[in-house]
Amino acid sequence: MDRYKVYILGATGLVGQRYVQLLARHPWFEIVGMAASEKSAGKRLAETGWVLEEPPPPEVAEMRLEKLEADKVPKVDFVFSALPSEVAAKVEPELAAKGYTILSNSSNMRMEPDVPLVIPEVNPEDLSLVEKQKAGRGWRGAVVKKPNCTTTILNLPLKPILDEWGIERVHVVTMQALSGAGYAGVPSVAIMDNIIPYIKGEEEKVVAETRKILKADFDVYVTTTRAPVLDGHLEVVYVDTKRDFGLEAVADSLERFRGLPQELKLPTAPEKPIEVKRQIDRPQPRLDRWAGKGMAVVVGRLRKLSPRKLAMVVLGHNTVRGAAGNSVLTAELMIANRV
Repeated sequence: MDRYKVYILGATGLVGQRYVQLLARHPWFEIVGMAASEKSAGKRLAETGWVLEEPPPPEVAEMRLEKLEADKVPKVDFVFSALPSEVAAKVEPELAAKGYTILSNSSNMRMEPDVPLVIPEVNPEDLSLVEKQKAGRGWRGAVVKKPNCTTTILNLPLKPILDEWGIERVHVVTMQALSGAGYAGVPSVAIMDNIIPYIKGEEEKVVAETRKILKADFDVYVTTTRAPVLDGHLEVVYVDTKRDFGLEAVADSLERFRGLPQELKLPTAPEKPIEVKRQIDRPQPRLDRWAGKGMAVVVGRLRKLSPRKLAMVVLGHNTVRGAAGNSVLTAELMIANRV
């Protein structure tokens, strides 16, 4: 098949590099260009401070980065955006008006009612908002958002629980990886031998985005912290359900959970989007963040604390499933459903 042409905005950041890594050898996509800040424009990708665990894909390592200018983005099928939100707020609507389809990691526009905020296994039906967005704004293209990384990791296991037992309230405490803050996000002297018990704006995002994605009115209480881990957000979750449950039934429901990406056998879809670990000391970021090639979340420490009160520990790779991988999977779903 002819591959779909894609362009990456913000290609030198941690999420931008994940986009490059996931798209460079993708069977459906071909990277035809990348843009970055003025500081990196004109450099080869391999010269820009690549920091992921594998070197830059040789297919694109010699590609030169372009200066970010909306008027100079070539005609492509998809634009993947890892721009800072303040830059994205200007550039993404401009590109959408010109006819581009943008899959964006940035937080701007996520809560606007005509903007899809999608986890492909959880709420694929929200991609229908694309047509409403085009009609209402007079755009030829569209902006599709992925949720906050913490929200994505949390909502995958909440979905089957909500569907089978209902949810009254959720309490979450997170221990979030350093990569979630970007390469220069947390100074080493602040995080070494330390946990920082506050991440600006994060708690509010998780609450609002969870309600939008799950279309639910239950209470969500969140405390987010930054931990000295490179990749992998760990979340301690307490769920009050509407109906009582059996612990083995919950474990079975999580393990059996599949979504539309699995039915369609999309290239980036993990075979099991939720993996359940029975060991008492799992999941752990170092051991479990690459489950499903980084696209699965891992659930462990399932406990029934009292009738209708469930406890669990959830882990997901924040820059793969929580960021770039979720957007790549969303683009695959848009192709498969002709959105």
